[in-house]
Amino acid sequence: MRRSRLARRWLAFLFFIVGLIAAFANPLASLAIHAAFSDLHSHVLLIPFVSAYLIYNRRNHLPKEYDSSPGWAVVLLLVGVAALIAAWGGRVFGEPLTHNDYLALTTLSFICLLIAGGFFFLGRKWMVATAFPFAFLIFMVPMPDAMSDILETASKLASAEAANLFFHLSGTPVFRYGTVFQLPNITIQVAQECSGIRSSWVLFITSLLAGNLFLKSNWRRVLLICFVLPLAILRNGFRVCVIGMLCVSFGPQMINSIIHRRGGPLFFALSLIPLFFLLWWLRRGEVVISQAE
Repeated sequence: MRRSRLARRWLAFLFFIVGLIAAFANPLASLAIHAAFSDLHSHVLLIPFVSAYLIYNRRNHLPKEYDSSPGWAVVLLLVGVAALIAAWGGRVFGEPLTHNDYLALTTLSFICLLIAGGFFFLGRKWMVATAFPFAFLIFMVPMPDAMSDILETASKLASAEAANLFFHLSGTPVFRYGTVFQLPNITIQVAQECSGIRSSWVLFITSLLAGNLFLKSNWRRVLLICFVLPLAILRNGFRVCVIGMLCVSFGPQMINSIIHRRGGPLFFALSLIPLFFLLWWLRRGEVVISQAE
């Protein structure tokens, strides 16, 4: 009888998920199309599968007893409904919504309602045990335009500082004015497009995921995540410096080379080396402590 009751809870939750997906079919389809053709949001398509894997990976450690937590469900339900109303209204703080911001609000609403269903059908204990996989779904939400503008501007300015450092360390003659660098045979500017916000955002997501999968102590996870900010800035500055030095050494036509136009994945891969080295070192420390105990 007890097993039958638990099975009905899971079946009800699965029906709820199917119904919720059906209700949000149009915005979810628009989100998939938007992400597929966006440099900044292409990672969105992978997030649900990563979250599903994380829950599957925890399957042997999840609570075997389920209850209902209507209080938490109502809170998330209200947040989800509020986001949906804002999306339907088409304006936030008097400003018209862009398509990207509309998708951000509808996706946030979908995630809040999904988690509300989890609290209602499975209960607080089960949702606490799967807190990270469900929280990870927030990366399905496209970055709002205002947020991306602020981060791009900040990253552009920080990258210019890092590039200036690398130019001086390399001994390259350079005159700098703000984000503009005058080199011996070319003038380059660290533009908004050079901010590297997409790869930095993916690097941040990667650090969160890696920390959760491979580290146990919270302070080590926080250290890994905090390492991403200076790493991203140094990577962007190094990329600007490399492109500038190529222009100095081989001619200004290198500004149109593939390393400038399509070199982002290469520099992103290079930034993974110090990130994973720090992850290895932190994990090694945990193993040593565990063996000592």
